[in-house]
Amino acid sequence: MKNKEIYRSALNLAVPMMIQNGITNMVGLVDNIMVGSLGTEAMTAVSIVGQLIFVFNLAIFGGLSGPGIFGAQYYGQKNMEGFRSTFRIKQWICGISLLLGLGIFIFAGEPLIGLYLKGESNSVDPVQTMAYAKQYLAIMLWGLPPFVITQIYASSLRETGESIKPMAAGVTSVIIDVVFNYLLIYGNLGFPKLGVRGAAVATVMSRVAEMAIVVIWAHAAKKKHTFLQGVYSTLLVPREFALRVIKKGLPIFLNEFMWAGALAALTQCYSTRGLEIVAGLNISNAICNLLNVVFVALGNAVGILIGQSLGASEYEKARKNSFSLMWFTGGLCLILTAALTAVSGLFPKLYDTTEAVRSYAQWFIIITALFFPVQGFLNALYFTLRSGGKTLITFLFDSVYSWVIPLPAALILCHFTNLPILGIYAIIQAADIIKVIVGYTLIRKGVWISNLVEENAEQ
Repeated sequence: MKNKEIYRSALNLAVPMMIQNGITNMVGLVDNIMVGSLGTEAMTAVSIVGQLIFVFNLAIFGGLSGPGIFGAQYYGQKNMEGFRSTFRIKQWICGISLLLGLGIFIFAGEPLIGLYLKGESNSVDPVQTMAYAKQYLAIMLWGLPPFVITQIYASSLRETGESIKPMAAGVTSVIIDVVFNYLLIYGNLGFPKLGVRGAAVATVMSRVAEMAIVVIWAHAAKKKHTFLQGVYSTLLVPREFALRVIKKGLPIFLNEFMWAGALAALTQCYSTRGLEIVAGLNISNAICNLLNVVFVALGNAVGILIGQSLGASEYEKARKNSFSLMWFTGGLCLILTAALTAVSGLFPKLYDTTEAVRSYAQWFIIITALFFPVQGFLNALYFTLRSGGKTLITFLFDSVYSWVIPLPAALILCHFTNLPILGIYAIIQAADIIKVIVGYTLIRKGVWISNLVEENAEQ
């Protein structure tokens, strides 16, 4: 508590992000609960599609993170032309990612959904689940372009320390989603009763509204957000700068994509023990994802604050603050553990499903909650390493690790042992303690301390 100023700065930056990301996740939670009232098949279908779109979303976040490292340091250096270049390259990266994502979902969506429907079940119909999933995915694809545009603008605004506008846009989006879920899922107030398709339409509408607010507000305040002045005068990016960003950013993009892919593959492993497991995980993830925005937002704040210190060549300050923020984030997550454990028995009762699914959901929530402090500490470690541009290290530390340790372990335990699924889930969660030890060692050695924009100027 000797370094209260950095905690205050982190919270000032992170709280609006928590609110915005919490609201974004609230959209998914509202969809989840309302669709859950339609039955286990509908809920499971939305969960599977959500898992696939989550991989796409993480790829976008990863694509934005490479330029974001430079953006935070350029802003700390007060170099607006450099900041504009990061904004432009974000558009290229996200545009290409969007086209690839749409192509995969359009032409390979059904086979991908089918991977999660291989487990046996006496209470869940896989054919009906597939039908619901295809309906939901077909409409959700329309929401991907506005989502991508929103993230380009919101990430750049955050790198300047402005997180209120994205938060306000998120608040509006969740209100729209809740209202139109109520109207379109159940056919209230004269609207058509669309069920699962209604949930997708409402989500797309909320994404469009969020995009419109962020973009219009940002451009209306060009005097404040000076990087937007002339930002569209060209889409070209200096070749040397583009290559430098790609060199640093590609490992982050691959990391986010592969990490999300590893999570999707883990869920597929668990699903082989029965479709009830997928439904239980869906309920657990709905509430856990709502609260994990705390350590995700704090991690982003850590990356921005440490990045600004590195850009200003304040290396000792960056080192000191990195340790303070790691312990601060892990400590706050103890509160989340208590909160999740307290609601673990109540939240599953909101769903119209079987008692077996509710029981699985309760225990998945409890196990996930117990490891929240580990996840909080890990996020701070990860973003500290990334703030100095050590993206190859974070790539190995995060996604490669996920594919080498937890995923093979889950495959072996699910397919070749009789261990109960809850025990397997706990073992996989506990494997992240290894990452904490490795990451903390790297932070102590200071391998992450570097000023990227100063290096770039010298070259």
